[in-house]
This record gives sequence, structure tokens and C-alpha cells, in this order.
Amino acid sequence: MTDGLVDGRCWWGSSTPEYIAYHDHEWGRPVRDSRALFEKLSLEAFQSGLSWITILRKRENFRAAFAGFDVAKVGAFGDDDVARLMADEGIVRNRQKIDATIANARAVAELDIDLAELVWSFAPEPRPRPATPADVPALTPESTALAKELKKRGFRFLGPTTVYAMMQACGLVDDHIAGCLAPTARPGTASS
Repeated sequence: MTDGLVDGRCWWGSSTPEYIAYHDHEWGRPVRDSRALFEKLSLEAFQSGLSWITILRKRENFRAAFAGFDVAKVGAFGDDDVARLMADEGIVRNRQKIDATIANARAVAELDIDLAELVWSFAPEPRPRPATPADVPALTPESTALAKELKKRGFRFLGPTTVYAMMQACGLVDDHIAGCLAPTARPGTASS
């Protein structure tokens, strides 16, 4: 590894086939679809305290368990659905995270603005890619402000670090290491 790159990828993106595919084709690419953003927010919340590879390997199970992350369907989940989810070995069975996902779907449905518009309104100006892994922040003023706004609007289990991970995954910021061969996430972002 030289300056955070392995085989032309960010240091974390070369260790497993799942990470390679996620790094090369998904992470850092702009996501502007509200359903997809709800999914990313939900999965990042489930990842809290766990390895991302755990969530990545269970992602299809999460999609099946949470009705494709359809906001209206998840927001209508009741006690029977919670019991079903708590018994589902294909997902992370954490009651607080399950309850938060359902509450967050309801919060999305209550928004007076499209979720994508709200999330992207907190995107910072493009900046150069980080030079090393040490230069990648865990949170930023923008992620802190977005987490505060989401909490104000009824979202749960989404602190500044979790929100920043979603911002990275959804291309609001480009935290690929300088020199990484992955495409630039946002126009105007320096790639080296």
C-alpha cells in the first residue's frame, strides 16, 4: 500500500470481491433518488458498530426484508413486521435499528421536501480528494448539520458519523484517495 492505494484502489476497496465491486461501481457515485438514499441511510445506520462488509453481504436480504426500502411500505410496518424482522437471520437483528428504520420511513413520508433535495442541500463544495487515509474525516460540519436537521425532522439513529458515511457512499463528497482509479464522484472534484 502506497499512500492509501492498493492495486489502484482506495486501501479498503481491494480486500474482497464485494468490496472491489462496491468501490469500483457504487461508492462515491452520486445518488439522487430518494428511495435509494433512504436505503443508504438505513444500511449505514445498521452498519453502526459493525463492519461494512457484514452489511454489504446482507444487502439483498435487507432489501427483501424491508420491501425494497419502499418508504410507504416500510412506514406501514407494524408489530408483526417487527417480530418478522427480529426473527430474520439474513439481516442484523437489532431492535433499535429496526425501529429506527421504520420511524425514518415515516419521517421521510412526512417531509415537506423531497429527501434527495434535503440531503443534497447539505453537500459541501467539491474539494480535492484526500491524499492519505488519515486525511479522510469521520464527520464534517455538513454531516453534523444534516444529522441535526434529520433528527429535527423525526429521524433516529443517524448521527454525524453515520450521515457522513452516507454522504461518502452517495457521492455528496469524493473521499476516494488521490490517485485512485475510481471515477470522480462529482463534476469539478479533483481526482489527484
